[in-house]
Amino acid sequence: MMKRPNTLSTLLLVLVSLLFSHAALAQEAAGLDATINNMVGPVVAPFVNTIFYSVPVFGVSFPLIVMWLVVAASVFTIYFGFIQFRAFGHAIALVSGKYSDPNDAGEVSHFQALATALSGTVGLGNIAGVAVAVSIGGPGATFWMIMAGLLGMASKFTECTLGVKYRNEYADGTVSGGPMYYLTKGLAEQNRAALGKVLAILFAIFCILGSWGGGNMFQANQAHAQLVNITGGADSFLSGNGWITGLVLAGIVFAVIIGGLKSIAQVTEKVVPFMAVLYVGTALVIIIMNADRIGWAFGQILSGAFTGLGIAGGLVGALIQGFKRAAFSNEAGVGSAAIAHSAVRTKEPITEGYVSLLEPFIDTVVICTMTALVIVITGMLNVDPATGLYVWNGEAGRIATEGSLTGVELTSAAFGSSFSFFPYVLAIAVVLFAFSTMISWSYYGVKAWTYLFGEGKTSEVTYKVLFCIFVVIGAAMNLGAVIDFSDAAIFAMALPNIIGLYLLMPVVKREMQSYVRKLKSGEIRRYQ
Repeated sequence: MMKRPNTLSTLLLVLVSLLFSHAALAQEAAGLDATINNMVGPVVAPFVNTIFYSVPVFGVSFPLIVMWLVVAASVFTIYFGFIQFRAFGHAIALVSGKYSDPNDAGEVSHFQALATALSGTVGLGNIAGVAVAVSIGGPGATFWMIMAGLLGMASKFTECTLGVKYRNEYADGTVSGGPMYYLTKGLAEQNRAALGKVLAILFAIFCILGSWGGGNMFQANQAHAQLVNITGGADSFLSGNGWITGLVLAGIVFAVIIGGLKSIAQVTEKVVPFMAVLYVGTALVIIIMNADRIGWAFGQILSGAFTGLGIAGGLVGALIQGFKRAAFSNEAGVGSAAIAHSAVRTKEPITEGYVSLLEPFIDTVVICTMTALVIVITGMLNVDPATGLYVWNGEAGRIATEGSLTGVELTSAAFGSSFSFFPYVLAIAVVLFAFSTMISWSYYGVKAWTYLFGEGKTSEVTYKVLFCIFVVIGAAMNLGAVIDFSDAAIFAMALPNIIGLYLLMPVVKREMQSYVRKLKSGEIRRYQ
């Protein structure tokens, strides 16, 4: 690992000067937003096509990366004896602090680690991503999202246990952990040091790209879209000026992330519960108002999971969209959350594995399902014969001209169909989701960055400034290019990570068996 502060600083100055020189040119020509999109879009396409290489399955293109995640989650579920169901109760006890020893090494509590990781996963994938899945795969995509969430709990358990076991602990009390470290150190124990090093470097590169893509560009993009919605749509002063939203968000994010993980954890432990209650509470109000349609909605979800119309191709299309959006939302198997969980105060790595399996359940099984139910209940999803896609048509007395909506705009229309002011509540939730995701992903990215370029304040600040520049770029780009890049960058992280998880899962099983023995013998005791 190398320290290159002077080189990185020079690169940063060049990038900043280029950004602002392009801004001046863009304002004289077609506008900054259009310029950014035209510059970045063509660069994104080859990367996206490589990561999402697909094969035809029953006439539908099936991305092999989706199968990679599904198979891994299924293997871990079986190998660990359906751990996501057996350990659910103990996971809640750990989060509540009943087994927490304040003298253990680490930076944050179990609850803070979970809140930080959740703030990175509970984001606009839950709002905009679900809308995209339902638009393409129909209501049946919801069923497969739930299945992906349940299976993904085992993947999260595996990677977060390893994240704590192989973390680096420093004299000042800080830690660094995640796939970069368990791939390097864990595989070195198996005499696979060269393989581990290659996989770790690949993961770190993809993690940095993921932090810039799904970690901030997608979040800023959809936050801007919702702000445009509630301030006049096409007539809004923000329309076509995403860079304004981006600059504001970037400034707020930088103010938090400059303080490091403890600063991030202090914010997320307050923001995450509030935004989850706000969003889920709002969704529940709408669902209760339409209680007579709940049974019908679940019927649509179940029948659509195995049949269905549309360009997505019924069962296969719904499954693909469901698993794609769930993986993008909860990131199980991607390895990102292991970075946050590695900082927990504990001397038993398996405890954080237990805690982490709650993530996909909260993120996908609860919050994503609530979004899908609101969309399905408030509008009739029919197939547009012109495009073959599902469109949100509405009913008499409801919004009936929203067939072209996608992403957060579709979710906003669904929320607004019950009360006209609900899109404003959603806007608050959207901004909070985007903000919390960005600050967590900045931590993931900075750990990957310092793994490659060395620890140190200069290196960290360089990355954080770059991260904030990409917040501005993301807010100014079109949804298509943003979501494609976001998906590809985050899914790419799963390639080296899952190889390592397969090779290291016997280590996790030994940790689990040892912990269970200590728990039964009373060696591990409750503190509350």
